[in-house]
Amino acid sequence: MIPPEFDYLRPHAVDAAVTELGRAGEDAKVLAGGQSLLPLLRLRLAYPTVLVDLGGVGELRGVRRDGDELVIGSMTTHHEVMHDPLVAEHCPLLAQATSTVADPAVRHRGTFGGALSHADPAGDLPAVAAALEATFVIEGPNGRRSVPAAEFFSDYLETAVQPGEVLVEVRVPVLGPGWGSAYEKFNRVAQAWAVVGVAALVRTEGGSIAEARIGLTNMGPTPVRASACEQAHAQRNLPGHEQTTKSPGGPAFARAAGFVAENALRVPTPDRQRRRDPECDAGDERHRACHEHGHGVQRQVRVRGERRQGKLAEGAQPERREHKVGVSGGNHLRIADAWAETADAAVAAMVTS
Repeated sequence: MIPPEFDYLRPHAVDAAVTELGRAGEDAKVLAGGQSLLPLLRLRLAYPTVLVDLGGVGELRGVRRDGDELVIGSMTTHHEVMHDPLVAEHCPLLAQATSTVADPAVRHRGTFGGALSHADPAGDLPAVAAALEATFVIEGPNGRRSVPAAEFFSDYLETAVQPGEVLVEVRVPVLGPGWGSAYEKFNRVAQAWAVVGVAALVRTEGGSIAEARIGLTNMGPTPVRASACEQAHAQRNLPGHEQTTKSPGGPAFARAAGFVAENALRVPTPDRQRRRDPECDAGDERHRACHEHGHGVQRQVRVRGERRQGKLAEGAQPERREHKVGVSGGNHLRIADAWAETADAAVAAMVTS
């Protein structure tokens, strides 16, 4: 389909881009890598009167270190982030998560800042930014401002970037000794959007987890910090912990983070239950009750079907199982239900085993 008519501008400086956006008003759109916007234009789901292409703004590209932070320009491509030596050394979680974005063609054209500004909750990078507690630098008519990741993603496909503003760079902390990271992604086929995913960061001391940060992909309209899961893992002993004390920052720490990432999807957190009922804020007991009586629809349908087919005797309790294969698109809530039912005792057993 042919896109609607629009004016095309290609400035060569950030201030020039901000000026052009200000002139065009709310009907202007920013073009970064174009991997999300161009399909919308072709389908006529977006109708900008002006398209401001940031491809000519060289200052928005590249990765550099500034003190205890890595500064990633918003127009840096996924491919460049994946293969940047500073990212590999100081924040391997970014490289790992970025390598799962779509396919090589998209990673060569799509941009780091563009994916974060698009703010699709099924995208891999928003949850990573939340777990890293990244800072977003935005420039507009009134100058630059910094927004923490917890405040950047405001709603589904919405961010703190206002009309007339441009995301300039993203600042992530340099991870020191003792930190490990991992990104686990469950999708139906290779190169697909995440049905669900988890970004995990852990800091270990003496064979136990001193601090855990966990961001969840596609578990809400915005990336979710699994705070209850983080607390559940803190101060837990690691399996084979004698290995984790020998080489700080080495493979053992990555294995520890992978362990947390895998188990994070099995922890029954209030965050995950609030995904189904935003008003359910009255404590763990009410969360559990809401989950059992209001949010177990998928499980109830399965149980009734099994009983109707004679696979489950009347009065018998159905087996609780994790749905890891054969999941159709959009059924991530079914997976979340199965994972959320796992008991706290099972989580403790997994962590300390």
